[in-house]
This record gives sequence, C-alpha cells and structure tokens, in this order.
Amino acid sequence: MRTYRSHLAIAVAALLLAGCYNDSATYYADSTQDHRLTVRRQQDYFWSEEGRFTLLAARMPDCQRAIPLGELPLEDTKLELFSEGDRRWSLRAGKQVWHVDTQQCALVEDEAPAAGQKLGDFLAEIDQLTFVEAAEGK
Repeated sequence: MRTYRSHLAIAVAALLLAGCYNDSATYYADSTQDHRLTVRRQQDYFWSEEGRFTLLAARMPDCQRAIPLGELPLEDTKLELFSEGDRRWSLRAGKQVWHVDTQQCALVEDEAPAAGQKLGDFLAEIDQLTFVEAAEGK
C-alpha cells in the first residue's frame, strides 16, 4: 500500500510541475531553411499566466544561438518581426525590442526602436504559436 501511495504522490507532483504550453513558430529567411528565426514559448507551471519566450536564431552551419526574451503573457502576445537588412533583425513585443544579428550570431545590445521592413508577427494564442507573414506593402 505504501508503494502505491508513493507512486501516486510522484505522479501527482509530476502533473503539477508539467507545463501546458511548449510550442514554437518559425520564420524562414531563405528557401533552404538554413537561415531561420524561431520563437519558442514554455510554461513551467500550469497555473502560470506568463511563460518563457526564447528566440532561436540559426544560419547554418555558422550560427545557432538561443536568446532569452524573458517572461511574456502566454496568450494574446504579438511579437513583430522586422528585417533591418544585412542579416539583422528586430523583434518587438509592446515596448520591448530585441535586435539580433545572424551574421555575428549575437544579440545586439542597444536601445534602438524596431526598424526595417515588417516581415510578420509571431502570434501566441490559446491553442498555438504561429508566424503570420505581413501583408504586401506594409
């Protein structure tokens, strides 16, 4: 009986610690799929309303880097993606902006606003994280 209870306690603890969200969406910068930007969201605990968002920048075989974006709301979050040219990208969520350079495989540490041509949005919704391309001319 004691073994059954300990197994049950372990199973319940595992369920409480398991996250509900663990998904990603990808923007492909070229047709070979070797150059891409992927946003990943993870929820550590099912009761959390925010999750860890990470940008995975890849330009294979020279660049592969995970860049933490921090805690953001799990649902109804929009991360706008801009191309600054020369393998530089801006990602904006509200007032937060991140600049990424996939030539040097680095997060650029500056306070500049998002710039360049808007490519689309990473949309975090209740059922999935998706990348939606921007409409032509925007």
